[in-house]
Amino acid sequence: MLRKVSGYIERNGLLKQGQRYIVALSGGADSMALLRAMVALGYHAEAAHCNFNLRGDESVRDEEFVKQQCSSLHVELHLAHFDTLTYAQLHHISIEMAARDLRYRYFAQLRRDIGAEGVCVAHHRDDSIETLLLNLLRGTGIHGLTGIKPHCANQYDNTCTIIRPLLCVSRTEIEQWLDCIDQPYVTDSTNLQDDVMRNKIRLNLIPQLSQIQPAALQNLQVTMELMNETEHVYDTYIHEFLEKTVRHSEQSMHAPTSYIEIAALKASASPLCVLFEWLTDYHFNPATIRQINEGLSAQTGHYWQSDTHELYLDRGRLLLTQKQASFAPLRMPETGLYAAQDGLRVRVSKKTGAVILKESNVACLDAATISFPLTLRTIQPGDRFSPFGMKGSKLVSDFLTDMKMPLPEKRTQLVVTDANDDIVWVVGLRTSAKHSISATTTETLMLEFQI
Repeated sequence: MLRKVSGYIERNGLLKQGQRYIVALSGGADSMALLRAMVALGYHAEAAHCNFNLRGDESVRDEEFVKQQCSSLHVELHLAHFDTLTYAQLHHISIEMAARDLRYRYFAQLRRDIGAEGVCVAHHRDDSIETLLLNLLRGTGIHGLTGIKPHCANQYDNTCTIIRPLLCVSRTEIEQWLDCIDQPYVTDSTNLQDDVMRNKIRLNLIPQLSQIQPAALQNLQVTMELMNETEHVYDTYIHEFLEKTVRHSEQSMHAPTSYIEIAALKASASPLCVLFEWLTDYHFNPATIRQINEGLSAQTGHYWQSDTHELYLDRGRLLLTQKQASFAPLRMPETGLYAAQDGLRVRVSKKTGAVILKESNVACLDAATISFPLTLRTIQPGDRFSPFGMKGSKLVSDFLTDMKMPLPEKRTQLVVTDANDDIVWVVGLRTSAKHSISATTTETLMLEFQI
């Protein structure tokens, strides 16, 4: 087994001689095998044991066992005690998730404290197969078919690498090797209860698969290796496609928008896969992404949303933007500096005579034609105004459409109204002709937006 593990470490560049590594040591067969293997292969290993205080005397037994083993192996041991139940209750999460959070947060902190290169955990081939089957049962894309990775970043600290040197060996191989070297280990009784899905897979499904096909586990391992290679090809194609086709636009008064041309999307090898990889990071779930794929030929105005983002179909494009909190109208009863939400400030002032400035964030209006209070708000259905430079009035929504403004920006477009609810400025775009500077203007009302 040592030769197999050593070759796996070398092929994947997992460990370096002379560096310090933390071994997550529960006292079970897997973690004891990992510690013994690393010591035998000459790596500098220090153990870390987490007592979650969930199994009474068994938790005490495990801690004492780990202390004895580290002492006999002359391995430095770091101990941590957690009130896991209280943590779970405070954060409204399961006991399993609480233990995971506490464990990996502790590993990240310990690695920083002692200057370790990474944290080694004892996941083996069977764990990886369980993960594959678990993902299949829950529903997964291609990334869920590759099993557990040899290394990854700790989710609580990107500088902390989680390393898995035993993924090349099975649980049976581990137990046989421990017997050969007379290494004892403890057994967590909760792993023998089929009360959670992973345990059901381990205790029930995998034995049945092995009965149906004796080589089932080896074949699944080969499948995962092939899917890892396929994943590289898939990721390269998707990354290059998104790099070429996703564009970004930023407006000073609006949230940044990303967009992709639907024609380009449909010309891809798989529009559904492209959408899945583009939108999953923005919290769109698989069911919604399938709806989007089926709705690519829908009319402009159709949109979908996740918890954090909105996706609009607009004139042959899919526009992605972050959800914006509803804008609270801002009342401005007199001249002065006003603070609106999202760091937006509006300065209202008056200047003697006719003043004309052409900056998009400034409106110059005839003060004599405007009555306070002014109100800053988003556009509403039916809003009309008389655009400067045009004859008659126009729906604000039609004006924005004529300017080819994307739907997400139209929904958040701001206007300033006077005491009569007359729109005096479509912010950043056009003032009202009814209130524009003229030859008779004796005083200018200036509205200046500061972001």
